[in-house]
Amino acid sequence: MKLKIYQVDAFASKVFEGNPAAICPLEQWLDDEVLQKIAEENNLSETAFFVPSDGGIQLRWFTPLAEVDLCGHATLAAAHVLYQHLGFDQASIKFETKSGQLIVVKTDNGYSMNFPASMPILSTDIPIKLLEGLGNVKPKEVLAAFDYIVVLNSEDEVKNISPDFSKWLNIDLRGVVVTAQANDVDFVSRCFFPKLRVNEDPVTGSAHCELMPYWADKLNKNQLTGRQISSRSGYVLCELDKDRVILTGDAVDYMVGEITI
Repeated sequence: MKLKIYQVDAFASKVFEGNPAAICPLEQWLDDEVLQKIAEENNLSETAFFVPSDGGIQLRWFTPLAEVDLCGHATLAAAHVLYQHLGFDQASIKFETKSGQLIVVKTDNGYSMNFPASMPILSTDIPIKLLEGLGNVKPKEVLAAFDYIVVLNSEDEVKNISPDFSKWLNIDLRGVVVTAQANDVDFVSRCFFPKLRVNEDPVTGSAHCELMPYWADKLNKNQLTGRQISSRSGYVLCELDKDRVILTGDAVDYMVGEITI
């Protein structure tokens, strides 16, 4: 069996920026074990698979270790593949996912994704291992959504943090996101998911579903620009619309290939 595969840099304007994702279009679902092995072989933070259906397009995401419920950059990359390579010509793409229906629209700024918002709540029971993993950095506050959100005092603190990932291998939530208010953009962040074998994710769309509601409330603005300051870096335009977050970014092709199974 041979399968087409695309590697796309998402939230990027040129190659080697943003977050790379592998995209595998399928005519029908393969066994979950095979999907997981493909993701492990790719060894990227996410591999996305999609299958056309009557209601839209079924989309699933896999890290090298496990399937996840929501992934922003691989959704953006999947939309890019559909529009740029597979002749998709409708105004919007309706992805059916474990997080419900996700709608993606092609715009002048790239691709806009309509995702569910997740408002972090102040954590009253902070795991000791979470704090130990931060080293000497003292958080301004710690909140919880589907990740722990650690708010720091400055962009420099976010940039210079060097976590002890071994402390975060068994935390109860998906991962740890550190963030702070910034100068050239509204907020910056870095995202760490060691329990999913992704120590640091370059640009994380799903994390902005929890970062945007927090910063929209703090800054009293419904349109913000976030920058994830990993070594690759990337910008995410964010808009809060009631209980939804609209994330916009561009994508570029890095590689087109073929998998032999």
